[in-house]
Amino acid sequence: MEDSIDVILQDYGRVRPTSRAHPVLTACTAALLTGLYGVWRLFAVPGFRKIPWNLKVPYLPSSKVQTLNIIQLLEGRTGRLADLGSGDGRVVFAASSAGFQCTGFEINSILVACAKSKALWTGVPSSQATFVKKDFWKTDLSTYNNVTAFLAPGVMEVLGEKLLKELPDDARVIACRFPFPDWPQKSSFGSGLDQTFSYDISTVRSHLRNIPKTVPH
Repeated sequence: MEDSIDVILQDYGRVRPTSRAHPVLTACTAALLTGLYGVWRLFAVPGFRKIPWNLKVPYLPSSKVQTLNIIQLLEGRTGRLADLGSGDGRVVFAASSAGFQCTGFEINSILVACAKSKALWTGVPSSQATFVKKDFWKTDLSTYNNVTAFLAPGVMEVLGEKLLKELPDDARVIACRFPFPDWPQKSSFGSGLDQTFSYDISTVRSHLRNIPKTVPH
């Protein structure tokens, strides 16, 4: 998305219209495009330089339906929950209302500040919902028995490897929209863009152990 906007802005001055545009209209249009681009970068880009290129995921908030689907798949669960890439905190707030002790991991300092401000404004105690400006890829998640993630399909395999190494056997993982490749699902809820998938780590480990390994010729 960033590249496409960059191209639009760079090419703006090189387009030769068939009719002469009014200079005021041209200036206003350029200012509008630049302003929109600046706002997008403000929320989506901060912290990206600290993340390897292949693990970068732009900010995309969960919908209300998707958030409700997550809570459905966590029904009957308790304990600590880590939301990976928590954005404005909507999943964390919903899960904390359901009784979980939640930590939202987010590298965008502006989104972290927004989530903390909302928690303060609504009176949610830090014992229920905590937001940290921290790279979850470099964080040991072994103390969490519930994990939620709404990331990009290109990082799900790498994320799966990390979670299998670190999470306890009784952990449950909820993936939004994009499932883990080769992981057996416990269940799923919703459909289309709002579909969510749940996985029990003990079942995933047992399944992967039983897959015969191919011997290279």
